[in-house]
Amino acid sequence: MRSSLRMVLRDLGAGAAFASMGVSGQLPVWTLVLYGLALVCALFGRRLFGQREKLTALLLLVVAAVLGMNVLAGSLNLVVAACAFAGLISAHRLLSHPGPATDGQVHLSGLLMVAGGAALTGELVYGLCLVAFSVLSSMSLALGVVEEAVPEGEPVPVREVMSPLAKGLAFAVAGAVAFFILFPRLNWNMMGLRASPGLGAATAGFSNTVRLGGTGNIKGNPRIVLRATLDPDPEKEELEAYWVGRTYDIFDGQEWTSIGGARGSGDWMVTLRPGSEGLVHQRVELLPAYGARTLVALETPSRLGNAAVHSQTGSRRARIQELGGGEVRFLDPGIAFSYEAYSLPPGGSGDSFQKLPSEEQDALLNLPQKLDPRVAQTAARVLNGEREPLAAARKLAAWLQRDFTYTLELGGDVEDPLADFLFERKAGHCEHFATALTLMLRTQGIRARLATGFFGGERVNDSYVVRAGDAHAWTHVLVPGRGFVTVDATPPAHRASQAAQILEDLLSFYESLEERWRSAVVDYSFRDQLDVARALVRPPRGQDDDGAPSRLPPLRAWASAFVAGAVAYFVWRRMSRFLERERPHDATRFVDAVEAQLASARLERREGEALEELDARLARERHPLSPALSPITRRYLEARFGGRPLRKGEAAELLGTLKRAIAADARRAAEEARVPRARAS
Repeated sequence: MRSSLRMVLRDLGAGAAFASMGVSGQLPVWTLVLYGLALVCALFGRRLFGQREKLTALLLLVVAAVLGMNVLAGSLNLVVAACAFAGLISAHRLLSHPGPATDGQVHLSGLLMVAGGAALTGELVYGLCLVAFSVLSSMSLALGVVEEAVPEGEPVPVREVMSPLAKGLAFAVAGAVAFFILFPRLNWNMMGLRASPGLGAATAGFSNTVRLGGTGNIKGNPRIVLRATLDPDPEKEELEAYWVGRTYDIFDGQEWTSIGGARGSGDWMVTLRPGSEGLVHQRVELLPAYGARTLVALETPSRLGNAAVHSQTGSRRARIQELGGGEVRFLDPGIAFSYEAYSLPPGGSGDSFQKLPSEEQDALLNLPQKLDPRVAQTAARVLNGEREPLAAARKLAAWLQRDFTYTLELGGDVEDPLADFLFERKAGHCEHFATALTLMLRTQGIRARLATGFFGGERVNDSYVVRAGDAHAWTHVLVPGRGFVTVDATPPAHRASQAAQILEDLLSFYESLEERWRSAVVDYSFRDQLDVARALVRPPRGQDDDGAPSRLPPLRAWASAFVAGAVAYFVWRRMSRFLERERPHDATRFVDAVEAQLASARLERREGEALEELDARLARERHPLSPALSPITRRYLEARFGGRPLRKGEAAELLGTLKRAIAADARRAAEEARVPRARAS
């Protein structure tokens, strides 16, 4: 029972270290299962490999061979394989017989695993696992030290030591934070793997086709797929913006496709259309949940580039390629992407119809061969002679929003999904509304196309996030003199994510923490440290008319210096008291020194004989050292069990008394040896 708590803390600490790698989502599933079983067995005290440690260690060789073959076959990254192997070594140690050597190996493998976790992911969950491992393993190690100091057979004073251990741990954490902030450092993420897929599969990726119909599950998905910072910052909590990814020209009655092909072989920067005044700059991150290579930008994008691909093997600069319909795509695959984009202010793309490729011009009026004639008849009836493109589009959109219902509950594929939406079900999601508007315009000779991307944007800290449920479709109407203009037929209340509010709130809270973790920890660099230092000492501008800076340091610099001095003084006082205090186990070391001196006088305790028993035996034998040993024994018992610790210098004084008594006894024995004795005749 004396070591059960320490063992549980040790095993949980190792589990937290393994979890720091597991949250990356990159470890093979079978390693997760094996380690989970080993951890459960260890927590229940089942050391299955305790009797056959060397034999079972051969299993690790088999596992290493399997991982090696996967690496050579290209199905597994080398770093991931190394992390998985470190976890299996830890699992083997958890199931082995406990002992000092095994404990050390478990803690060492834990350190290797948290290092592996840092290489696989730098997300907030990893940070939580790192803290859990640090706390649990530190407590386990500290309890091990206490156990070593307590004589065999005596109970470990767990309750008494937990409070000072917690204080010591808090002090260590504060020191680690100060070290992290103050010590010059490089960005550790530059040397590690940059991106991990996280938990769960990607959900909001673009495809080459849009099939009308389906259940619309994406609208209920709250996962965050895009994070962007905008300049100028609109400073709105909810952003009612269209993020365009790609457009579609051809509808065959079931699916939308794009007619345009690749343009060029790839470049670092793509210009879709000339810029103008008031461009909105965006720094965009496509997160692992996005699951596609199409760049997304605020409508209407002008330039995109300065891109990077983040994969399991690191981050690298990336080339992008323009495709038909204004789509821009990464050439290389990756788990996540980042890039910059510039977009025109809302109001029109500025595209000239004559400058579009001829096939795209023709596609803007294309209709499916078996289009239900009621579509054109209904459009003509609703428009009632309206021919101006933008006015006609808005009139049809208003009619759709008024007479049709938004729903995600659809029955699946039907033979004519557009006719089913317009004349039978009269309910659908954004793709139905956008398709209906686009085709009804085309039946009246008005050019239009389908656009897909996201709608909305929720502010988190200083950036905006977009969820998978914000995936949306709308219509681009070609307006002479303005180019393509967005007209959205979907009812406004159903354009953004339809996920449960509580899930969105939880994810937003997590995203906020993740963002702060990323900026304050993962991306915290030496440059940030210099910026903080400069901000502290930068003189404030004077209050005089010319605005000249003051020569005196600002108040925050004085306050920082005072706080730093107070902390240093506090630490010095605490350290001084700690070093000068009488340690609880000085009595144990004291009695060891007494035994060493007695051994020099050829007085050794018998097997199982305590110091007080030795003292009583010497008193019965009227030994010359008994008068010196008795007060030492009494004082040892008081210090060890009576709650009266040895004062500073008292141990040395008592040992000096014993040493002098031993020396006097030795001189007396020498003098007796020199005295001649009468020989019996």
